[in-house]
Amino acid sequence: TLEHDVETPYGMLHVVIRGAPKGNKPAILTYHDVGLNHKLCFNSFFNNEDMQEITKHFVVCHVDAPGQQVGASQMPQGYQYPTMDQLAGMLPTVVQHFGFKSIVGIGVGAGAYILAKFALIFPDLVEGLVLLNIDPNGKGWIDWAATKLSGLTSALPDTVLPHLFSQEELMNNTELVQSYRQQINNTVNQFNLQLFWNMYNSRRDLEMNRSGTVLNAKTLKCPVMLVVGDNAPAEEGVVSPCFSLSHLHHVGPLLIGHLHLLFNSPLPSENSPFGSRPLGVCPGVRGGRHKPVRQSVCVCVCVCVCVCPSVSVCVCICECVCVYL
Repeated sequence: TLEHDVETPYGMLHVVIRGAPKGNKPAILTYHDVGLNHKLCFNSFFNNEDMQEITKHFVVCHVDAPGQQVGASQMPQGYQYPTMDQLAGMLPTVVQHFGFKSIVGIGVGAGAYILAKFALIFPDLVEGLVLLNIDPNGKGWIDWAATKLSGLTSALPDTVLPHLFSQEELMNNTELVQSYRQQINNTVNQFNLQLFWNMYNSRRDLEMNRSGTVLNAKTLKCPVMLVVGDNAPAEEGVVSPCFSLSHLHHVGPLLIGHLHLLFNSPLPSENSPFGSRPLGVCPGVRGGRHKPVRQSVCVCVCVCVCVCPSVSVCVCICECVCVYL
């Protein structure tokens, strides 16, 4: 793992590289949510033993939004934080700096919005996207005013937490909520976080349409997988017309399980979250693809309905996006 500071047209970016570029294979580029950084958002996922097969074959590029990395210095007074468009505009410099031919992006929340914007502006650099809890809509005046008022009456972590958790989770003050409150307070520079939070809340609509719905539609040209938790703050945005995911609405209590990048593996291990199902056959692959006949990388999401704690039973549905190499 190597840490880099990359100079871009809109300021410095902290970037962490795991592994080395492998020929013409796309890099996996991640972008975290507001209130987090790449460590809080992605470390546990990429450190999972099931991910080691991927990190052997693909370089992973973690991007931290300006000033959000662990140990970041406080931005100077009067610093103008980059807009969401400018944050997306920083990424081509990162791709070029490390010599990547293209990327598969994994973004959460604000990071998902930035990667979607990046793919709209620079479609030739993006092979595919996995966007978790993206809100493609800008805030209206009422929402903007409510956020401002909340910022005046609450500590910053408690202002950000409703963006990350459902109202039910916040009301129950679960261990996970308490853990994130503590980590946001202790790990991320609060002044810098306030700048990022303000800019995210000032975002505009993505202003995109699904292909075929509008003449000369501004749309994402790469395969895209959208993931949203049931009752998540971003749920309404994900099922909006620009993404048209209404068929995922009202599917009952869901637990987002494991997001796995699968490298052409014939069968998972006995202890894999996927059980004994062959990984080459995925029912939800975009475009209805069947078992790949060429070497490929598949980005898969498993959504599980669980009955617990009295009965430990889970039923999972997996969806994948595959990039052929």
